[in-house]
Amino acid sequence: MMQISSTFGTLSAGDAGASAGARPTWPVGALGALTALSLAALLIALAAAGLDARTLNGESVWAKPARFAASFALFFATLALVAARLSPRAQASRGLRAAVAVLAAAFLYEIGYIHVQAARGVSSHFNFATLAAEIHFALMGIGAVALMVYVGAIGVLAGRDSDARLGPGLRRGVRLGFLWSAALTILAGVSIALMGGPLTGAPPPDAAALPLLGWSGAVGDLRPAHFLALHAMQAGPLLGLWADRRGWPVARVRQALLSYAALTLAVYAQALAGYPLLAL
Repeated sequence: MMQISSTFGTLSAGDAGASAGARPTWPVGALGALTALSLAALLIALAAAGLDARTLNGESVWAKPARFAASFALFFATLALVAARLSPRAQASRGLRAAVAVLAAAFLYEIGYIHVQAARGVSSHFNFATLAAEIHFALMGIGAVALMVYVGAIGVLAGRDSDARLGPGLRRGVRLGFLWSAALTILAGVSIALMGGPLTGAPPPDAAALPLLGWSGAVGDLRPAHFLALHAMQAGPLLGLWADRRGWPVARVRQALLSYAALTLAVYAQALAGYPLLAL
């Protein structure tokens, strides 16, 4: 991540040649289009769920595509809003354009595969029934790591872009929020992959789960920690905006985000110890 982040910093600081011949708003427009595509994928999943009564692991086969599409919509909307506040020079940098291209490729592959597997009525994740399913799962994992690495890199770019339309609190919130999100999401995601699933125990057949989210109420579940980690990229900017409006010192933003990271790690440790987030 440090190598990519350094590249972003160098490009945003002096890539004048790129900004002269590029369209500064292209990354913002592309991120907006990806947000719209995510919402379209969500609508497709919801419509399919209304017509398709099949279930998988106790829920509609279209539940996972809907959750992923909703998460991607928020993910890309956040990136679009941040990119729109960057300076034209930073928006036109080769680093940011490359990042958006990687994000788009990873998203299209993952959301497309998840929807195809739902239509087939089989699992998209931790499906080792065939060699092809194993390869697709591995490629999705690589894409997920790439997504978060570039989130961290964009956070660094925003922090280093002196001409960005970011107040001091928002600048710190974006940088730390994106970096924490990248690091902690990769930690939780890799842990889930290595364990062969999000659960750290074997729940009884009639075990309760949290509505909509599906998190286990009987055994340890790493998905709550993954959720908190991923949404640090929203929590950071929102906290920064609030700090700027309230006139809080930047140090308070850093302290709050450190507390958020500590909470995420505590939930992660709780799951590893075998305890559910909420016992049901």
